[in-house]
Amino acid sequence: MTAEADGWAGMGWDWKDLGDIRQRLDQGADPEAWSGGRPLHRAAVLGSAEVVAELARRVADVDALENGVTALWEAVVSRRPENARALVAAGADPWRESLGGWSPGRLSLAGPTPDLFTAPSGQRLTDGERAAAEEGRRLIGALGSLHYEGTGLACVAGIDAAEAVRRLEATPTPDEDIDELLEDPYAYDMDETLQIVGVTSVPGGCVVTQPWGYAPQMPGILTRLSAGTVCYGLYANPKSGNQGSIARHGSIVGWDLHPGGGPHEDETPEEVLASYLYQYNAVAFSCAFAGLRLVDARAVTGPPDLWVQLPQRDYWGH
Repeated sequence: MTAEADGWAGMGWDWKDLGDIRQRLDQGADPEAWSGGRPLHRAAVLGSAEVVAELARRVADVDALENGVTALWEAVVSRRPENARALVAAGADPWRESLGGWSPGRLSLAGPTPDLFTAPSGQRLTDGERAAAEEGRRLIGALGSLHYEGTGLACVAGIDAAEAVRRLEATPTPDEDIDELLEDPYAYDMDETLQIVGVTSVPGGCVVTQPWGYAPQMPGILTRLSAGTVCYGLYANPKSGNQGSIARHGSIVGWDLHPGGGPHEDETPEEVLASYLYQYNAVAFSCAFAGLRLVDARAVTGPPDLWVQLPQRDYWGH
C-alpha cells in the first residue's frame, strides 16, 4: 500500500504533531499501515507520547509486530520512556518476550530508566547482565563524545601493543614522518598512508587504529592479530556508515556487520543486550566485544603508544 493510498503522504521523520496526525486519521489514514510498516512503531521511535496514545487507541492490537517486535520494544530500545509509558497505559505488555528471549520490560532494567515499569517477581537481571550493563555505562562514559568518522580500528583481546606489532611484522615510523602526515593525512596518496597505523595497549588487550582509513579492518590484518584470540574490526565509512567484522583464531568469522545499529533478529540473548547497551556507539561496541576496558579515548583518537609501518603485502587475502 502506498503512502498516498494509506493517508500518510508526506510523513517522514516528524511524528510529533498531534493535530496533524489526528486530522489524517479522522480523514481516513490507516492506523495499521504506513509505507510498508506500522504507524505506531514509527511514532514509538519518532513521535510524542500524545501521538503514540492517539494511534494506540485506534489500532486493533497495540502489541502487533513489525519485523518481529512490538511498538513498545521499539520505544524501549530507542530510549523513549514517555512513549513506552503511553503504550503500557494503552494496554501494551512490557513482559512479552521478543528478540533473544528479552522482553521490553526486562531489557529496560539494563538501560537508563530501570524503574520504567513495575517488575513482577522473577523479572530481574542476572548478575552477569547487571555487570555488562554497568560496564557499558562506564565504557561509554570513558570514551566520551568522540569524532571517529573515517577511522579504522581493530580491537584485539588478550595481547598488548608490542605483541600486535610483532604479529603484524611492523616497524616504527619516524616521529618527523608522523608529524608531517598528521598535519593533513588526506593530502597523501592513500596507498602510502594505509601502511601506517597506531597501536596502543589498553586494559584487556590492545587497539590498532588508523584515524584516516580502513587498514585495521582489512582481513589480512585481522587474521594476523587474532591468532589464538578474538578481535573486532571497525571501519567508520563516511559514505555508507559503520562496518564491522570479527576474526577468531586467525579466521574471519563475521563480515559486513553493523556495530551500534541496535538489536536484530537471530541474535543471542547476550548479543541483544550488547546491541542495546551500545546502540549508536560503534566504537564502544567494538571495544566491548573484545573485552577491552578503555579508560579514555586515546587508543582511538590518538596519540597511540606507537606509530608503525606495515610491510607491503596483500591484506585483502586472509
